[in-house]
Amino acid sequence: MTEYTAPLRDVSFALSHIAEIDTISTFPGYEDATADICSAIIEEAGKFAEQVLAPINQSGDQQGCRIENGVVYTPDGFKEAYQQMTDAGWHGISLPQEYGGQGLPFALSIAASEMWSSANMAIMLTPQLIQSSTELLYKHASDSQKDTYLPNIVSGKWATTMNLTEPQAGTDLNLLRTKAVPEDDHYRISGQKIFITGGDHDLTENIIHLVLARLPDAPEGLKGISLFLVPKFLVNDDGSLGPRNDVKVVSIEHKLGIHGSPTCVMSYGDDEGAIGYLIGEENQGLLGMFTMMNLTRLLVSTQGSAIGERAFQRAATYAKERLQGSDKSGNTVAIINHPDVKRMLLDMKSKTEASRNIGIYTAACIDRSKRAPDEAQQALYRSRTELLTPVAKAWSTNIGIDIASTGIQIHGGNGYVEETGAAQYLRDIRIAAIYEGTNGVQAKDLVGRKIIRDEGQTLTTLAKEIDEFADGLSQSDDAALNKIGSQLGEAVTHLTEATSWIMKTGDDNLEAVLSSAAKYLELLGNVIAGWLLAKSAACAAELIGEGGLDDGFLSGKIATCRYFSDHQLALCASLKAVIVDGANSIVDFDKEWL
Repeated sequence: MTEYTAPLRDVSFALSHIAEIDTISTFPGYEDATADICSAIIEEAGKFAEQVLAPINQSGDQQGCRIENGVVYTPDGFKEAYQQMTDAGWHGISLPQEYGGQGLPFALSIAASEMWSSANMAIMLTPQLIQSSTELLYKHASDSQKDTYLPNIVSGKWATTMNLTEPQAGTDLNLLRTKAVPEDDHYRISGQKIFITGGDHDLTENIIHLVLARLPDAPEGLKGISLFLVPKFLVNDDGSLGPRNDVKVVSIEHKLGIHGSPTCVMSYGDDEGAIGYLIGEENQGLLGMFTMMNLTRLLVSTQGSAIGERAFQRAATYAKERLQGSDKSGNTVAIINHPDVKRMLLDMKSKTEASRNIGIYTAACIDRSKRAPDEAQQALYRSRTELLTPVAKAWSTNIGIDIASTGIQIHGGNGYVEETGAAQYLRDIRIAAIYEGTNGVQAKDLVGRKIIRDEGQTLTTLAKEIDEFADGLSQSDDAALNKIGSQLGEAVTHLTEATSWIMKTGDDNLEAVLSSAAKYLELLGNVIAGWLLAKSAACAAELIGEGGLDDGFLSGKIATCRYFSDHQLALCASLKAVIVDGANSIVDFDKEWL
């Protein structure tokens, strides 16, 4: 069995040359992010992934979670591993210093999170929700709520959940029925929520549920939703834990994957009503919840590169060891020598690096939007973060599924049985395209809000930056970089033409635009991925021969980008054609014909 090896060189390279962490560390408030600190964090995070999280990944999948007498228990070793994470302060890398966090750049946290999810995606769902819930509470909770809850959440002593979905209300929150009735300084919450990640478990002493509900006189629709903080155990004035709240887990969902993470059906208010505290203003709950959800979507995007990396490592090792077929001399060879297997491994490697780059770059945009000394730069990167978030979430998770599936293919029949472990990666990552807003919803958000409503301004600025970089690369004396630059420039042209079609068509035929939305997101993702890989290749070319990094590693960066440009950027022409010419075959199709 292949154990996980943290890709420290690749992650560090992305932080240096994609996030440009050295520049971010000069921003006010990020001065502690010195080169030595960043290097130490990545190295130690990698060790934690390899030595603590990875060894219990497969056993956790096989054992799963269980519920006994209304209490959920995680697989053997999970509670101890989570406690080590808490003791080491890993939850707080980028969280606010005033509540016990380290206040370092978010790009560092994303890089560590990827390695931990690669080692054990199931256990990492709880720490990732701590990241995004802290952002919600920091921006929208009252000072007293922050003082009461954030220190224990930031430390990892208390966990959090996100409670939106109900049996009749999934993506469409207009249908939400959970009720909140005012009572003194709190509210009584009653209703049922489903698909709640970490709804109950034994990892922490308390769980803080963040719940969407309606007041008795609330307006209809989305404008009538409020957000409430509902603790599993009530918190006394001195910070100690009080009695159990009227919250219980009904059952654990039986899932395809991530068996080590309990996904629960939750019931609120079966007796007197669960005590909850309003966050923000009444009927303004979606504002706070989407703060949490948008950050969670970026964290989910790292699961694509995380599982991609784990699947690639296992497939590459297997391909080097599995003997099958012969060379021209009749000698038996490992399957990695077969062209089609080599193609599949290159596909896995290039897409994994591409999705890693997108996640780390988007995280760096968040850092710049918060701390760049120039307000205009903050505004630029704030809008760029909004544009990139649905792309990062959907493109990277789709890619993760693709990579995990290819990993099984390389294993052949051995990949289809559970003993090799390759199948677990596909089962685990499959949910990532569904939760935190399905990838179809991400595509709709991209074209509807981030392109049409924005009048394409943010995209135009980004496309111009990419095109200028491509033009410069196409002037290179290096033949490989020259070709990559030309291919990237052509891809930007296809993206610009597709964007123009969306802008022209959106007002009169929105249905056609939405029919093409998923393909547009794929096209934009390909261009951004190609751009960031090209930046990696250009940096690698400059570093070859300087002695800082192994030349083989650097040459691999260029070769990986060459493959992606030849095989993935080449698809941009057909994607543009599908977007512009293929919508009507969907719009005109009568559902009765199905």
